[in-house]
Amino acid sequence: MVTLPDARWRNDAGLRALVEVLGGAETTRAVGGSVRDTLLGLPVSDVDLATRLTPDEVVTRLDAARIKTVPTGIAHGTVTAVVGGKPVEVTTLRRDVATDGRRATVAFSDDWREDAARRDFTINALYADVESGAVDDYFEGLGDLDARRVRFIGDPLTRIAEDHLRILRFFRFHARFGSGEPDAAGLKACTARANDLMALSRERVATELLKLLASDDPVPTVATMIAHGILKAVIPEFDDVMPLARCVGREAGFELAPDPVRRMAALIDGRPELAASIGGRLKLSNATAKRLVVAAGSHAGSPEALVYRLGRDGAVDVLLLGKGSSGDIDAARAFQPPKLPVSGGDLILRGLVAGPVVAATLAQIESRWIDAGFPTGPAFDAIVSEALARAD
Repeated sequence: MVTLPDARWRNDAGLRALVEVLGGAETTRAVGGSVRDTLLGLPVSDVDLATRLTPDEVVTRLDAARIKTVPTGIAHGTVTAVVGGKPVEVTTLRRDVATDGRRATVAFSDDWREDAARRDFTINALYADVESGAVDDYFEGLGDLDARRVRFIGDPLTRIAEDHLRILRFFRFHARFGSGEPDAAGLKACTARANDLMALSRERVATELLKLLASDDPVPTVATMIAHGILKAVIPEFDDVMPLARCVGREAGFELAPDPVRRMAALIDGRPELAASIGGRLKLSNATAKRLVVAAGSHAGSPEALVYRLGRDGAVDVLLLGKGSSGDIDAARAFQPPKLPVSGGDLILRGLVAGPVVAATLAQIESRWIDAGFPTGPAFDAIVSEALARAD
């Protein structure tokens, strides 16, 4: 019997009390990422519980124990319990009744193996007794974890037909947990069904892509995806892995944390119009879409000028994806942009007539001030005087 190593989450008093209220290990166990990551020695931020109890029974027991509940997905069997200020998802064991590639109709179950069988990959279908750490493995997930192999449970084509997002999840999990070439059967099925990605919402596609790009080194996995045409149905423009490889290498060399938005900009490779198109296509947030366009563009100036004009993230993106040195990036990260020492009101007090000329003159002053390295005192006064003379 394999048991989990000791981990902070297993000793959390609130979590243990929650499991006890829900009937202990016979009824309720940890499942999925917390079990997988603990076995790999990785930090665990969230713990999900699986239970034989129905959602109504879960709510009844938690209410009686005065544990706060949030019915986040009760129709699909999930109740969120709040213990120690932290949310813990408690989901009733389930089996799929019907699927359409995007969502599933489920029925509740009390069979652990039946619940495990509907999960995507063997390494995600591991259950554990929170107290003793005993691990239940119904589909050889432990062996796959040791081999660093991401493998579908059952027939890959069937699992992809149930939920098309599993195509991207297969590659994301391989990038994070896999070693060497992806599982052959899984890769073959994902390649055959790649066009199924067109049926997914672009938000779901974007979320998976950004998570994949956030892994330590997504380059081999993205190269495999490009070689097998996985993304042609949704982002055919991602066709060259070399700019991404350069970005990942420079991040590591400059000791920068992996950044998925910057890495997506690398795949766009200096095409701001394409960046705008992809931002809209993937329905990225306004801030993320704007950053993508900035990172994909060409911008001149000192590191400090770039920070002032583009923001710190934008400046670091441009420097890293361009020809910025380690010193340039350090300068950008350390620079605190000053406030322009003059306002439109100041210019009016010095003789300008209120109107468009004030904004235009202020913009000229700001541009000269930035290019001059943000001077103060007499040097700045000279810039203002020259701009006012031109305005006259």
